[in-house]
Amino acid sequence: MKFAVCVFPGSNCDYDTYYVIRDVLEKDVEFVFWNQKELSKYDCVILPGGFSFGDYLRPGALASKTPLAEAIYEFAQKGKYVIGICNGFQILTELKLLPGALLPNINRKFICKWVNLRVENDSTAFTRELDKGEILRIPIAHHDGRYYVTEEELKQMEDRGQILFRYCDEEGRVSDESNPNGSASNIAGVMNKEGNVFGMMPHPERASEDSLGSHDGLMLWYSLLRE
Repeated sequence: MKFAVCVFPGSNCDYDTYYVIRDVLEKDVEFVFWNQKELSKYDCVILPGGFSFGDYLRPGALASKTPLAEAIYEFAQKGKYVIGICNGFQILTELKLLPGALLPNINRKFICKWVNLRVENDSTAFTRELDKGEILRIPIAHHDGRYYVTEEELKQMEDRGQILFRYCDEEGRVSDESNPNGSASNIAGVMNKEGNVFGMMPHPERASEDSLGSHDGLMLWYSLLRE
């Protein structure tokens, strides 16, 4: 599998993600820049975290208007894999490749800490190395991570298995206390109806080595790589 890691002005997790793919997973990976238009040689495109275009207007808004974003949209329509992490998740909602929107955290502050995630669907390309109900420890770092979706669409997403991760406590309990940003239904990660586009606010690339405090993020990468 050949990966592309997107680089927008203001991206700051691009090298972290590139490093995990190249040095930890030992897979082929290249950077692609905001003004590029060609993605046909890749199997998976990753939109990393950061503050693309300084988060002007709103996070992900300007990045969604670039030539690269247009190419990502076409790439996704062909059924190829797209992953958005943090700011990348915000960009994917701006592109309408994923439902909902990311709003400012309920406390209006930047939050950077470790959180627990509960696996809600283990039958997707992004979670098949995990078990439903399994708890992962992965960090977050965002100001606009409060996932919003209408109640009607939330119900449809639930029925279709589009919710992949929820914030929880160490015992797997989903509650207001375990919700770091006020996200609807404690949602931390979702995918599209077709199952090839995935977005999450926590940073799996920052939890892909024991030296970083957790290797739980590796399970997402291993899931994608499993034939």
